[in-house]
Amino acid sequence: MNLTYNEAMLCDFYEFTMGNGYLKQGKQDTVSCFDLYFRKVPDQGGFAIAAGLQSVIEYIKDLHFEEEDIEYLRSKKLFTENFLDYLANFKFTCDVRAVPEGTPIFPNEPIVTVKGPAIQAQLLETMLLIAINHQSLIATKSHRIVKAAKGRPVFEFGSRRAQGTNAAILGARAAYIAGCEGTACAVCEQLYGIPAIGTMAHSWIQMFDSEYEAFKAYAEQYPTACTLLVDTYSVLKSGVPNAIRVHKEILEPLGHKLSGIRIDSGDVAYLSKKARKMLNDAGLTDCKIFVSNSLDEYIIRDILSQGAEVDCFGVGERLITSKSEPVFGGVYKVVAVEEEGKMIPKIKCSENVEKITTPCEKEVWRLYSNTTGQMLADLIAERGEEFDFTKPIELFHPDFPWKRKTFEDYTAKKLLVPIFEQGKPVYESPTTREIRDYCAEQTSHLWEEVARFENPEHYYVDLSQHLWETKRGLLMKANQSKQG
Repeated sequence: MNLTYNEAMLCDFYEFTMGNGYLKQGKQDTVSCFDLYFRKVPDQGGFAIAAGLQSVIEYIKDLHFEEEDIEYLRSKKLFTENFLDYLANFKFTCDVRAVPEGTPIFPNEPIVTVKGPAIQAQLLETMLLIAINHQSLIATKSHRIVKAAKGRPVFEFGSRRAQGTNAAILGARAAYIAGCEGTACAVCEQLYGIPAIGTMAHSWIQMFDSEYEAFKAYAEQYPTACTLLVDTYSVLKSGVPNAIRVHKEILEPLGHKLSGIRIDSGDVAYLSKKARKMLNDAGLTDCKIFVSNSLDEYIIRDILSQGAEVDCFGVGERLITSKSEPVFGGVYKVVAVEEEGKMIPKIKCSENVEKITTPCEKEVWRLYSNTTGQMLADLIAERGEEFDFTKPIELFHPDFPWKRKTFEDYTAKKLLVPIFEQGKPVYESPTTREIRDYCAEQTSHLWEEVARFENPEHYYVDLSQHLWETKRGLLMKANQSKQG
């Protein structure tokens, strides 16, 4: 089924009912500030990787409502004609700031902020969350997998297991940003310049009367880049011996070498060690061993610790779906509303402490050590607060304020950059390759203790004194109101 639709309509229905209500209440132009942030790092990790901003930019640039969209909403008999006219003549005028893609991010700090008329800011909610949640999730999982490979190339192989076409394409892009070398998804090279790779499936081998004939035909067709899948029948008894034979009988006379073999089943640690010895004994010391088959960061780490002789990894379903934890958990919450020309902080209280929001339009500062270059802490402050970052700064834990630490000899950098100003795009999007390089550079500034898989060290994400006092005051006021 070929679904075509206007992405402006891909939103929760309540965004329309609230928008209609804002207009009827005269609040349509009330300036509001929303934060998009997440509450917990997937897989109990120490950090996440921001991704999805390019999708957000493309969505906002094309944000409009078609005649058929207006007619659909009219058919619901819920909306005023004034609201339908508003949508028909929709013009985006918000300010949007965001953390660049590829940046390491931490819970409860803004990834995207939107400031502008209430209806406009509200209508962005679903699509912003779709883009940032999905792509940050896959980028975060991919970075873990790449880290586990310890410098060996990792390729994304997950398209056929992805939950839809966009998930396959944008998931592959997120994986590349996080460090994967390429993808099996051909369209991603067309769209984003991500190297697409692929050789053969087991069906190729089964199409021939013997494994040797299948290998021979492939080698004759692709002598300069011949990687053979060796586990259709038996890796050690059939696949590797036939691959060596094809090298000697077909490729070597043509002046070429066998590029690699791929193992897609079985005990890859054991099989790779045995295959490596067979290849080396045949003089094929440069032949790469490529493994796939339901891999993730833990399996890769384990087989390498067992001495696996693997040069490259192909990772599919557990990467493209983030199988171990398939939800990123980003949320989009209002944090300030304009009243009489002044932005008034707003807070959401909850019996679940983790769901209490942090009020105010914000700035996020990242502190880097001038000595080591490593990331020291993030400081969340109300936008407009001034600091003297040439002097030592004392930060404290927002939940346990007696836990304090003073930082000296550091450089502070803003994380949020302008993307749209009064609805006009002001951000020059990097290429996918540039984002990938930026991600590698930024993650190199993380302490290993923060980056480890199990029980990572807690990274400091603290509130300024002013912001902490504002939040505390609003909580006390809400509690008093509840008691009264």
